[in-house]
Amino acid sequence: MIAKRYEPFWKTTPMAEMSQSEWESLCDGCGKCCLQKLEDEDTNEIFYTNLSCHQLDIGACRCKVYEQRLEKVAGCLSLKPEDVPEFDWLPDTCSYRLLHLTGDLPNWHPLVVGSDREMQRQGLNVSHYAVNENTVDDEDWQEHIIKWVHGMPEKYEPY
Repeated sequence: MIAKRYEPFWKTTPMAEMSQSEWESLCDGCGKCCLQKLEDEDTNEIFYTNLSCHQLDIGACRCKVYEQRLEKVAGCLSLKPEDVPEFDWLPDTCSYRLLHLTGDLPNWHPLVVGSDREMQRQGLNVSHYAVNENTVDDEDWQEHIIKWVHGMPEKYEPY
């Protein structure tokens, strides 16, 4: 007898039809969306920093107040399936963004691998470079601008 092969939910269920728990499980836990961004007032260009939201547990790459984050953190966003086409502001390694663009999760994703070890091995979460925003004076935030190169941060060097 041939065993029937089942496809994982992210391959068979459109993002807009996923349950809340399925949607939440797509998050790879990298913490990159919790990094502060700066916007150029003249060009509207967005710049990432290595400064994390003060509510991010940097070591665990998890929000300390996840259930109340929208009330406790000004400007915090809730990622929703209907907003997926606008996720281009997220790094190119974001699992939500990758699933939307490719129809599959990356081979290092915890749902694919079964743990976050491969993500950590490849350095794809912010735990090794993020700095709590509260430890840096506001006027020094520009010193913390980074650019993404294949999902990894590099110091931003203006032209």
